[in-house]
Amino acid sequence: MMITKKSLPRRTFLRGLGASVSLPLLDAMIPSMTAAAQTVAAPSKLRRIGYVYMPMGCDVTRWTPPNANTLEELSPTLSPLAKVKDSVTAITNLELKNAYPGTHATSNSAFLSAVTAKRTESTDYFLGTTVDQIAASTIGQKTQLPSLELAMDLLATVGQCDNGYACVYQNNLSWSSPTTPLPAEAHPRIVFETLFGEGGSVAQRKANLAKRASLLDSVTEEITRLKNTLGPSDQNKLTQYLDSIREVERRIQQAESTTSDNPLPDLDRPKGVPAAYADHAKLMFDLQLLAFQGDITRVITFQLARETSNRTYPEVGVSDPHHPLTHHGNDPDKIAKVAKINQFHVSLFADFLEKMQATPEADGTLLDHSLYLYGSGMGNPNVHDHTNLPILVAGGAAGNMRGGRHIRYDKPTPLANLHLTLLNKAGVNLDSFADSNGQVDELFGALDV
Repeated sequence: MMITKKSLPRRTFLRGLGASVSLPLLDAMIPSMTAAAQTVAAPSKLRRIGYVYMPMGCDVTRWTPPNANTLEELSPTLSPLAKVKDSVTAITNLELKNAYPGTHATSNSAFLSAVTAKRTESTDYFLGTTVDQIAASTIGQKTQLPSLELAMDLLATVGQCDNGYACVYQNNLSWSSPTTPLPAEAHPRIVFETLFGEGGSVAQRKANLAKRASLLDSVTEEITRLKNTLGPSDQNKLTQYLDSIREVERRIQQAESTTSDNPLPDLDRPKGVPAAYADHAKLMFDLQLLAFQGDITRVITFQLARETSNRTYPEVGVSDPHHPLTHHGNDPDKIAKVAKINQFHVSLFADFLEKMQATPEADGTLLDHSLYLYGSGMGNPNVHDHTNLPILVAGGAAGNMRGGRHIRYDKPTPLANLHLTLLNKAGVNLDSFADSNGQVDELFGALDV
């Protein structure tokens, strides 16, 4: 019997007229009779890292898990994580000293940079390279997109936004250098075309929509040819992946056809964006799942809402604007509404984690081979402090992480310590980051690996 080490290349694409579709990790991409064939995701050492920003802090009394060391019992705000809590770690008493003097602008800008933003209302802004871009410079160089920047707000504000700070600090989570913010995209169709289209400018990508009704229709022949070369397991994986693309595509097309008179004051809302916040957010999360599953990128940032957002959340019974509620003055009714918003945001993240956990990859799941940081750069929004931040870490980091834990520090500890630790978990080895004074040792200790 002849056994060869030939395998399907990891960077295999299905190509059609003006389109290309990357593939998920298949068994056929793992060389036979090699150590890699027995190792989870080893052929490309799949390490993905994502960052989700929750604006304006939280009600810490409803956020903090009741048990000191475990997530056996979840707090009210974190209750939506019940199905995935074994893949989640909550960390209490992290701080962002460099976010002071305590503003919305610095909460957002310091979250991934852990540095002090230059106070300016003009274009001479200065921050620092954010942790996601440090990751992208290493683990993002072999993918189609080194990183993907996403948001939920369609219109970027300009000028001065917060106590003498330029709006650029609130608009952008990701910075590739101290003077280069990376704009985030909030339109699902444009993100979809960025991931699966032939690229080009926004105008060119929009023009491509008129040329083809479906991305997958253009590569039908290639799909059939590839399936004939795969085993049953790979055929199932490929079918599930393509079905996911088709479903996201269908939802975008449906949104384009049904979006009409929008009661919100956003008159420039582009076609194709779901009117309901939850529908929009879930679609943006699904695009992240596809981007990771297809290995199109390994680094993602996602801003759930901009700081000082006045968005309302009627889906969970909160008709008051978010930002004014956070200045609650210890009013119990307002605090309860803030907690409802916090729980709603967590529920969307939990739904995403459940989908990742249900997505097979190699001998694990997509969640097993990914790492996500979820949190805010603000602690108590009523006083604009930057200590005791609401922070979650989710995912298995290709065997380097386990969850189900609550790490509680006795004294404030730099968030940069966690950033440094997660970089190392993702395969990016640094000795320090921003104001880090060490690593979060508990994330390394007592791992079941």
